[in-house]
Amino acid sequence: MKILLVTQYFWPETFIVNDLAKTLVAQGHEVQVFTGKPNYPEGQIFAGYTAHGCDRELYANQIPVFRAPLRPRGRGAIGLVLNYLSFVINGIRFFPKALQTEGTPYDVIFVFAPSPILSALPAILLKWKTKAHLAVWVQDLWPESLRATGFVKNRFALWCVGVLVRALYGCSDTLLIQSRAFKASVMRYANAEKIIYYPNCYVQSGFQTTAKTQVPAELLALMEQNFCLVFAGNLGTAQSLETLVDAATRLKHLPKCKLIIVGAGSMYAWLEAQKAALDLDNMHLVGRFPSDEMPQFFSRAAGLLVTLRKSEVFSLTIPSKLQAYLAAGRPIIAALDGEGARIVEEAGAGFCCAAEDGVGLARAIEKLFHMPAVERTQLGGFGQSYFAENFDMNSQGRRLIEILEGRIAQDREVDR
Repeated sequence: MKILLVTQYFWPETFIVNDLAKTLVAQGHEVQVFTGKPNYPEGQIFAGYTAHGCDRELYANQIPVFRAPLRPRGRGAIGLVLNYLSFVINGIRFFPKALQTEGTPYDVIFVFAPSPILSALPAILLKWKTKAHLAVWVQDLWPESLRATGFVKNRFALWCVGVLVRALYGCSDTLLIQSRAFKASVMRYANAEKIIYYPNCYVQSGFQTTAKTQVPAELLALMEQNFCLVFAGNLGTAQSLETLVDAATRLKHLPKCKLIIVGAGSMYAWLEAQKAALDLDNMHLVGRFPSDEMPQFFSRAAGLLVTLRKSEVFSLTIPSKLQAYLAAGRPIIAALDGEGARIVEEAGAGFCCAAEDGVGLARAIEKLFHMPAVERTQLGGFGQSYFAENFDMNSQGRRLIEILEGRIAQDREVDR
């Protein structure tokens, strides 16, 4: 199958779609990527790239990548909106021109669609030009997420976003949802026949450590000498970082218990200020590291932390880090509601408390702290087994092709 992957975010940015593309190629399919210039999450164009002009390169020495110009995210809401719009405008402008030089037609245009869903707009134009099947992998619910984060509060503006989402879904042939709980929300804007559950997935073998690392030796030593809980990923408003700070203040009586915060985002400066103001020597902000460095943290962690804000839409979401945590084979401590908590509990991989419950999170961490090592290992093993059954990249890559081939066959039947 020949697949055109359209995504605002791609390598060297750290997203699961990178490994999915490599997996599909390894399984015998042809993948080409249309994307923008890497700038997530710091908001600055990565070294070796420029915001202007189009680029072509190879990912993993085998996947052609075409990059349209992109305005970097910068800091603040205005920069973020301009970043989103620049991908849409430049995608519409440059992607069709790139198509003219790429040869044989595509079977599928596959859109990786974390926030914003607007990134599907250039793909719709490509669908009209190529007549290929358009599949959108929905990672976030719009307009619900905009309302939940407070990014958009005006009711008329939210209604307008809803109209746009309905149009985008209407132009799509298949809607893949990363959480079963998404279905009711997506059905408000699309026909149920289009919707198929397709979860996020990871390469389990990718969690092996190597001797060569960018992680400072003193940080590795800190983790090896203490009982460390690792939180890895974006540091934004949706992650309820206030809950982590609250838990850290309640765990000061356990000097060997440390919270290691790995990542970057809009709330990083706030976390720094809270650490200083509350004298949180047990909370370490270590910044962002490439995805291939995560095994250095996970292998030394006594447990892995995941938190989200209390919101109906977030209760429907499976945080993208959760599958990676399960694959890592470490106990999970989750301050979540809904689907994410269900998975942790169903897997038997750790402990859960309600979203935004700092007291409950601290209690769960302290429970893990006092648990015998053999029992912690057992929790991690349960998580790995659940991951292998539900989220393994190789099996999910094959399932994706089965889904798309089945949907394309249905299209042909309708056209007859």
